[in-house]
Amino acid sequence: MSDQTRTGTYGSSYGSSYDTNANLNNTASRQTIKFLTAAAIGVSLMLLSGLILTGTVIGLIIATPLLVLFSPIIVPAAIVLLLVASGFLFSGGCGVAAVAALSWIYNYVAGKHPVGSDTLDYAKGVIADKARDVKEKAKDYAQGATTGSTTY
Repeated sequence: MSDQTRTGTYGSSYGSSYDTNANLNNTASRQTIKFLTAAAIGVSLMLLSGLILTGTVIGLIIATPLLVLFSPIIVPAAIVLLLVASGFLFSGGCGVAAVAALSWIYNYVAGKHPVGSDTLDYAKGVIADKARDVKEKAKDYAQGATTGSTTY
C-alpha cells in the first residue's frame, strides 16, 4: 500500500484516473481564479492611481493662481515658521542636554560613578599635581628672592 501514489483528495480512492483528471482541472481553475483576481486588483489599483493623479493635477491647476497671488505672504511666513520651529528644536535640545548634564552631575556627586567619571577623576588629579608643582616653584622662587640669590 505504501508504493501507491496518493493523488486524490481526502476520502477518495487513490489511483483512479478520474481523480487525477479532476485534480488537474481543479489546479487549472485555481490558477485561472488567481490570475483573474490579481488582474482585477491590478486594474482597479491602476484606475485609482490615475484618478488620484488627475485630482492632484486639477488641484494644482486651481491652486497655482492662489499661490502666485499670495506668494509675497506665504514665503516670508514659511521662513518665519522655519525659524520658529528650528528655535524650538534647538531650545528643546539644549534643555535635554542640560537635564542629562545635571543627571550626570547628580550621579557623580552621589558616588554612583557614571560613564566618564574615571576620566574626570584622572584630570582632577593631574590638575592638582600641576598646582602643587607651581606652588612649590613659587615657594622656591620666593625663598630665593628673599635671600638675594636670584638666578635667571
